Amino acid sequence: MEKRVCVIGAGPSGISAIKNIKEKGLDVVAYDYNHDVGGNWIFSEKESHSSVFETTHIISSKTLSEYADFPFPPEVADYPSHDELRNYFQAYAKAFDLYPHIEFNTLVKSCDRLDDGNWAVTTSCEGVEKTAHFTDLVVCNGHHWQPKYPNYPGEFTGEFLHSHQFKKAAPFKDKKVLVIGGGNSACDVAVETSRISEKTSISWRRGYRIFPKFIMGKPSDVFASSMTFLPVGLRNFFAGIMIRLATGSNKIYGLQEVEHKFGETHPTVNSELLYKIRHGKVHPKVDIERFEGKTVHFTDGSKETFDVVIACTGFVLAHPFFDKNFLDYSDGPVPLYLKMLHAEIENLYFIGMFQPLGCIWPGAEQQSKLAALALTGEWQRPKNIQTLCEREVSHPHMKQINTSRHTITVDFHKFVREIKAEIKNARPLATTAAC
Repeated sequence: MEKRVCVIGAGPSGISAIKNIKEKGLDVVAYDYNHDVGGNWIFSEKESHSSVFETTHIISSKTLSEYADFPFPPEVADYPSHDELRNYFQAYAKAFDLYPHIEFNTLVKSCDRLDDGNWAVTTSCEGVEKTAHFTDLVVCNGHHWQPKYPNYPGEFTGEFLHSHQFKKAAPFKDKKVLVIGGGNSACDVAVETSRISEKTSISWRRGYRIFPKFIMGKPSDVFASSMTFLPVGLRNFFAGIMIRLATGSNKIYGLQEVEHKFGETHPTVNSELLYKIRHGKVHPKVDIERFEGKTVHFTDGSKETFDVVIACTGFVLAHPFFDKNFLDYSDGPVPLYLKMLHAEIENLYFIGMFQPLGCIWPGAEQQSKLAALALTGEWQRPKNIQTLCEREVSHPHMKQINTSRHTITVDFHKFVREIKAEIKNARPLATTAAC
């Protein structure tokens, strides 16, 4: 069977995979549950669709968030909106003629590896199921779509939802809102609801660093990239000092102090939360002890009544099209070389299944280039790939706190450099054949 490649997903990582595989002259078919390319950057008010909310802007700057093969237009904002990003991804797909290779409104139901090593991929579109066979499988289904819910004693009888369901602030006008979490989504949701709610509070279980979007007039990630010549540990040390100087102590804002070093959790990039707190529009609360009707009891002994609780508590790393006995990374280590290559299954690739301290898709683009080279035989898997996969777990770029959210973290700049180094090791087919 000649090479026939299946790509699951046509979001920012998927379209890069399609583009790079297509450019190698390989037969590639992609399936996507959405109606167009762009993944969760296509805003929709439908709860069934995993999308950003109405006012979302990216938290990394355009300088470090563009494809190397397709720069942003100069008029795009420093921190692009979801509309700008949707247009960008769809322009990318048009520029590289990707649409003929994508089947939209299609759910991938199962991927089964056959006795001969090939893949049987079963999909459903408008209630019609079909199964197609492929030599290789490239998984780009994202990891921000299956909500992870918190578990507290008691029952909250008001409105309870996950940030996955939050699309805009309007439904929470004149309501008492409690937001759970200190990550980027939580801070954005707290800021947006505070504009129209009767009261918005935010509950943290631990201290978080709030990184401003601009430092000395530059996007903060651009400013920080000037230190990439330093080892990751030393760079993070200076970054922690820089944030402290920029924002001051969390105690000033009534927030818990940070007890971990910079880099041990994902930083939160938000220039409005601290402003809103100091202006009395967002009210800090500690962790939740239990629910009792519409009353929330906190671990400091205080209690308060709310109409709405919005849990911004992250997502589960999920691949529902695989049998869990075959592959399951939802709660544990992810032993993949370069976060993409399985030690034993050579015709399986994961693209974009990592969480950088930066933007995902520039790294996904480099993964896609490497995958395309592997598919054509121009790049060979290391003979010690089993050891390298184990090292991915035992020697991460940075030591982080022990939560499922931090199993796929990479340092943006180091990660991209590592993949580019492998790409340089590729050899043209003619040279490979001669050997």
